[in-house]
Amino acid sequence: MKNTILLSIILMLSVSLLSQTEGEDKKGKKLPAVEIKTLDGKVFNTTDIQNDGKPVIISLWATWCKPCIAELMAIADVYEDWVEETGVKLYAISVDDAKTAARVAPFVNGRAWEYEVLLDQNWDFKRAMGVADIPFLCILNGKGEIVWQHTSYAPGSEEEVFEIVKKIAAEGK
Repeated sequence: MKNTILLSIILMLSVSLLSQTEGEDKKGKKLPAVEIKTLDGKVFNTTDIQNDGKPVIISLWATWCKPCIAELMAIADVYEDWVEETGVKLYAISVDDAKTAARVAPFVNGRAWEYEVLLDQNWDFKRAMGVADIPFLCILNGKGEIVWQHTSYAPGSEEEVFEIVKKIAAEGK
């Protein structure tokens, strides 16, 4: 009985510490330097994510994640207008593992996404960002600092994303 109670307390403390680490606020921080891949297999360092002083959106997603796809499809419908109005650039970083990564390029091509698509097969970037769940989306200002982030997706939340992007773009002028 004592062992069960002790084990329960240890487990609760471990979960509490883990969630504090994963929930750590990233706002104002720069992206971690992690090597991931382009769709054609070339090495890409996440410190190279930039947009000439304009806002950047980073979306962590997977081909098997329905909310991820819904969010990226909703943004795709208005992305051209967003780019024209704010100059924003979106990096869609797939966290598909080695088993499903081969599906990413055909999946993206079939949807004609205009995003920069990258692969984080080993979840190195996802881990370095402290992300537990996808979809995960963050916005960088012109200095490359994380200024906003969220997980999950609800229809219409892309409007909030665009409002933040517009504000950042206006601040950068």
